[in-house]
Amino acid sequence: MYDGFYNLCKKPFQLTADSDFFFNSAMHKRALAYMHYGLTQGEGFVVVTGKPGTGKTMLVKQLVASLNNENITIGIMVSSQVGANDLLKIISASFGLSYEGEDKSTLLTRIECFFIQQAMEGKRVLMIVDEAQNLPKDALEELRMLSNFELSGKSLFQIFLIGQQQLSDALFLPEMEQLKQRIVATYQLKALNVEETKNYILFRLDKAGWKNTPQFEDDVFDSICSYTQGIPRCINTLCDRVLLFGYLEELIVIDLSAIDKVIADIEEETSLTTQEFQNLSTSSNLINTSVEERIISLEKAIIDIQKNFSKERSLLRKAILLQLDMDAVYEESQ
Repeated sequence: MYDGFYNLCKKPFQLTADSDFFFNSAMHKRALAYMHYGLTQGEGFVVVTGKPGTGKTMLVKQLVASLNNENITIGIMVSSQVGANDLLKIISASFGLSYEGEDKSTLLTRIECFFIQQAMEGKRVLMIVDEAQNLPKDALEELRMLSNFELSGKSLFQIFLIGQQQLSDALFLPEMEQLKQRIVATYQLKALNVEETKNYILFRLDKAGWKNTPQFEDDVFDSICSYTQGIPRCINTLCDRVLLFGYLEELIVIDLSAIDKVIADIEEETSLTTQEFQNLSTSSNLINTSVEERIISLEKAIIDIQKNFSKERSLLRKAILLQLDMDAVYEESQ
């Protein structure tokens, strides 16, 4: 749609983490530096946190692309609520080890043997856990135990934990003291400022083949940064909508009024969605209330039917007895 209208070779603000669009801001550059420093230590944990949409997954992809895979073996897992045993299975699967039907001791032995084999081949083993804030404490403790594996005084296994701020909160609890002592580097990603937001937008446009069409007036970047709070994923969402609006309105220049119109549309949609949920909740309550009333009504109806049935049965019994009496009288008269 708009990519053809503006002669772009691809969508510049797609939400998927494409490493071609990695924007090496001062913040991301510093985070990568901390991660590379952690690698030079060859042991322990490196922790990178940030709000949703700040580019953590993109950072992981950029790091992996920059590493020499000839001397490092990398496993990547996207964390969910997994316990210690399931974690060992996921790690096994990440490194191509069998795990089906195995008990914990077998899994641990197989993983340790794999680490030793990699070390003897001159390779290091790195596990990158994305969305690590979802790991329960027993899984984090299992990772700490795995970091104890060593050969000739050198650690065999290193872990990078990438996640939201809740991860830092969990790691600094008193019961996580042993793991915290093994953290060799930590960094928190922050939002982009106005200048970085502008550079980020123009960078992604350039990567998509942008030839200054549409033009972006200077005052729009402050508004975009303010509304998105400098979160890259939110910037992508807004700018994608802005370009779609520009295409529909055949705009060659994106000005503040266009940004305001798109923001107003998004706010209206959000408001409508919220209202729909509220209406759904209200309707659900009404339905529940209606059902309860109907049940009570049915119960009363059943009681009434039972009463009527008892009366009718009594009347029928009397009618039968009366008929029997009349038959008896008739027979006697004959």
